[in-house]
Amino acid sequence: MSDTEDAQLAGAAAEAVHRREIRSFVRREGRMTDAQKRAMDELWPLYGVSAPASTLDPVALFGRDAPRIFEIGFGMGDYLHSRVVAEPQHDFFGVEVHRPGVGRLMNRAQAAGARNLRVASDDAVVVLRDWLPDASLDEIVIQFPDPWHKARHNKRRLVQPAFAKLAVAKLKPGGLLSLATDWQPYAEHMLEVLNAEPGLRNLSAERTYVPRPATRLKTKFEARGERLGHAVFDLAYRRI
Repeated sequence: MSDTEDAQLAGAAAEAVHRREIRSFVRREGRMTDAQKRAMDELWPLYGVSAPASTLDPVALFGRDAPRIFEIGFGMGDYLHSRVVAEPQHDFFGVEVHRPGVGRLMNRAQAAGARNLRVASDDAVVVLRDWLPDASLDEIVIQFPDPWHKARHNKRRLVQPAFAKLAVAKLKPGGLLSLATDWQPYAEHMLEVLNAEPGLRNLSAERTYVPRPATRLKTKFEARGERLGHAVFDLAYRRI
């Protein structure tokens, strides 16, 4: 077999592996308002990050070297916006596939005069794995990820052993992994996965859940869940 044929087979195999990758999200575009559409057109050059040709340089990306917080799946951006405004000394990178939420967050950031925010509308695992250098993040935040309730869909949950290792690789030593969910079976799954990762230390003395951190904005969704009797489970881990 020729070298060309070998390369073609290797390329086909790599493409097949890529196709088999299990995503933890489903794109639900929804309707974008005119303001959100304008934000995607006009504010993307200021805040947006597209797939780079090589690994990003976070210092060049933000124009300074400051503590960096990375949020996976920021939804409509309420939590991320609250921290962007309250913590100008920190830089924030949020990833969300729901474009209306991306547009809304950029509009609010621009209205607040914030410059410590960057956003991407892509697969957060790909962004974390391929776009960012190792040991470049001070905190990774995951709030209310899709729990994939049905047993046959559990494999699509974001928090899995491979993701735990990826988080360890991207966090600086001492970096924080913060999570929250209102689905108890998923909370228990998170504990099982993350407690088993040797690169992480559970900040709960009992290796279970921690109190809601002061930085975590209580959303309308969470308040509604509490009124219905739904518990919220917070988890926090340090990279050893």
